[in-house]
Amino acid sequence: MPTKSIQIAIADDEALFRKGLGLLLEDYEDLSIVMEAENGQDLLNQLYATEEQPHVLLLDMKMPVLNGVETAKLMREHFPDIPIIILSTHFSKAFILNMIEMGAASYLPKNTDPDEVVETIRSVLTKGFYYTNEVMQIIREDFMNKNQPKVKMTQSAEITSREREVLQLICEEFTTSEIANKLYISPRTVEGHRNNLLSKLGCRNTAGLVVNAIHNGLVKLEGNNYWE
Repeated sequence: MPTKSIQIAIADDEALFRKGLGLLLEDYEDLSIVMEAENGQDLLNQLYATEEQPHVLLLDMKMPVLNGVETAKLMREHFPDIPIIILSTHFSKAFILNMIEMGAASYLPKNTDPDEVVETIRSVLTKGFYYTNEVMQIIREDFMNKNQPKVKMTQSAEITSREREVLQLICEEFTTSEIANKLYISPRTVEGHRNNLLSKLGCRNTAGLVVNAIHNGLVKLEGNNYWE
C-alpha cells in the first residue's frame, strides 16, 4: 500500500477526541495520523526523538503539563516548518488573535465538521494558512480597532512591485503554482519572492505574512473578503 501523502500529528489530552478524530481523518485516502500526544511536552518529546516530522500539527489549547500556547511558542522556536492548526473549545477573540500573532496557520472550534478540518489541512499545506469567515472577521475587527501604523522599512528593504504582486495573490489565497501561472514566472521564483517578503516583514510563515500585510495596508482585498 502506498504511503499517504499528508502525515498528521495530534496533540490533545482528551483520548476519546484524539482517537476519534484520528479514525475520521484516516478514512481520507491522502491523510495519515503518524503521531498522537496527550500534552505539549509529550508532543515535543516525540518530535525530538524522530527524524521524520509530520507535515502538520492539530493542537489543542487546554492541556496539562504543557498547554497549547506554551507548546506553540516552543514549536515556533524548534520546529518552525510544521504548520499549526488550532482545534479548541476556546473560541474567544483573545485566544484567536494571540495564536494567530504567534503564527498559527488556522484556528477551528472542536465541533468543526470533519470535512472542513480536512479542507483546512489541505489548504494550510498548499496555501500556508486557512482562516474561516468568523476568524477573518475577528482579525478585521482587531485591525480596525487598533488602527496600527504602517510598516516602516529602510530603502534597502522596500518591497518591489513584483513582491507586492506576489503578496497580493498570497493574501487572495492562491497557491504557489497558481501565482506562478498568473505572473508567468516559475514556482521557484514565487518561493523566492515569498522568502524575501518573510525576511523584509519579519514574519515566520505565510499566515503571519498575510496578517502583517493586511494590518499594514500593503494589499487591498475586494469582493467577498472581510478586509473591506
